[in-house]
Amino acid sequence: MKNKFYAYIQTLQDKITAELERVDGQATFRQDLWERPEGGGGRTRVIENGAVFEKGGVNISAVHGSLPQAMQTYFKVGDVDFFACGLSLVIHPKNPMVPTVHANWRYFEMYDKEGNTVDQWFGGGQDLTPYYLFEEDARHFHQTCKSACDKHHPDFYSKFKKQCDAYFWNAHRNEARGLGGLFFDYCKASEDFMLDNWYDFVTEVGNSFLEAYVPIVEKRKNLEYTPENRNWQEIRRGRYVEFNLVHDKGTLFGLKTNGRIESILMSLPPHVQWVYDHHPEAGSEEEKLINILENPIDWI
Repeated sequence: MKNKFYAYIQTLQDKITAELERVDGQATFRQDLWERPEGGGGRTRVIENGAVFEKGGVNISAVHGSLPQAMQTYFKVGDVDFFACGLSLVIHPKNPMVPTVHANWRYFEMYDKEGNTVDQWFGGGQDLTPYYLFEEDARHFHQTCKSACDKHHPDFYSKFKKQCDAYFWNAHRNEARGLGGLFFDYCKASEDFMLDNWYDFVTEVGNSFLEAYVPIVEKRKNLEYTPENRNWQEIRRGRYVEFNLVHDKGTLFGLKTNGRIESILMSLPPHVQWVYDHHPEAGSEEEKLINILENPIDWI
């Protein structure tokens, strides 16, 4: 399974980066191949200063070795070995009318010291973080997510949408990071849903990403915007940074397993603001977004 899924994310990385380069029309992805001293490595691809994308990364990795002490405590296990592979992406467009997007699909195994697999699971998801609210974009993104889920289980969209709203929640701000999407983790084999079934589901979601995001980018990338719109975008990006550095499990896992720091922090936008006690003007488009983020809704 680990070889099968790693082959899948390698192909998916190629597909996503090629399409995003087409959409941008100017910038291309820079590639870095890296190795983790304790075992494994990855292929980082970053795009910067494009016509459409100010900064973005589409990274894959496959790391293995002895599970670090901090992660043993987190998983409540003893001295075990692990393998983890996944694709993680974050795209920060230049135009404030185009939303930031994040996605991640991953697979994890743990082994005893005799090399026997003692646990294995899938995780992942995709979510949308706009700076200005276009309700039709939110509905399109969520409908694409739901269509992918419905092919595998009628309850998946509702369940994983709720998990997404709960996970991407900036508790210290009492607001969502964005408009959500899907989030699932610890997807393990059971009597009625085998590991191969989870593989089929996760790859279905991965394959739906471009369909969910690219039409939104194409629709909004040429809209006019003001310096005030850009200012708001940078303030909201600050909340994105806060979530990733305070709450995000993937970031924390990477930092605690001696991951490659440039790859881990590629999710951070290049231009960000923190303005003291900032509140949007009453009745503004900015306030409209905040009201939704404080009270997530069902988009379908």
